[in-house]
Amino acid sequence: MNLFVKKPIHQLIASADEGEHKLKRTLGPVSLVSLGIGAIIGAGLFSLTGIAAAENAGPAVVISFMVAAFGCAFAGMCYSELASMIPVAGSAYTYSYATMGEFVAWIIGWDLVLEYAVASAVVAVSWSRYVLSFLHDFGINLPAQFAACPFDMITRPDGTMSHGIINVPAIFIIVMISILLMLGIKESARVNSIIVVIKLAVVLIFISIGYHYIKPKIMFPFIPPNTGTFGEFGWSGIMRAAGVIFFAYIGFDTVSTAAQESRNPQKDIPIGILDHCLFVPLFIWRSQRS
Repeated sequence: MNLFVKKPIHQLIASADEGEHKLKRTLGPVSLVSLGIGAIIGAGLFSLTGIAAAENAGPAVVISFMVAAFGCAFAGMCYSELASMIPVAGSAYTYSYATMGEFVAWIIGWDLVLEYAVASAVVAVSWSRYVLSFLHDFGINLPAQFAACPFDMITRPDGTMSHGIINVPAIFIIVMISILLMLGIKESARVNSIIVVIKLAVVLIFISIGYHYIKPKIMFPFIPPNTGTFGEFGWSGIMRAAGVIFFAYIGFDTVSTAAQESRNPQKDIPIGILDHCLFVPLFIWRSQRS
């Protein structure tokens, strides 16, 4: 058997547009841009920023965002070119199948499964913590063991330590989003656009209010000195933070995955990818400065 057999592009495109299970081409450029922005302004802005700043870069996390955005722009250009040539679902798996063969595509496919599984888990757990904090403000406190996984240690009311049981809020949001996706791409794209508008409004409000509280003298040293360990502050910390933050720029991969559901993929996919790869990072960088 030839493990590196390739599947011609014309065959990939033909198989995508035939059969009873073919995807409906309903997404336009606005929906694709919203899809990418929704993936970026989420894990990157609300979950990873504090971790990268506290453990790796300090105030210089803004530089980390720009470094990650620089690399993201080039990767996004590559993805936009490939998605235009091969407007089929599967993203890097499909591109690998057409260029490097079935075995490499198989490896890339499992990498994508792992990538999206980890990304979804991170966002779900972060969402769970925000929900717990929100409910706590209204006097509602969920049992700690039902808001943590079995690998997390929690403190019981009597002061003893024990393992969590299951993260109910994280599972709840995963199930709800999965149901939304099963309803159809048009419905999920509409809900995503509404959520993106809300998130952008929140970020704009934060920038407009926080901008007046910037005190440069307090932020010095802007690049904290390295602690003696690679990746803990200093320039090595900035680069490590950039690697962590790049995880948040997975939006361009999400847009390319929707190529088979785009009405005009040769035109709309590059717009959807490059718009958020080039402009959204600047928007995020500005919010970090605030």
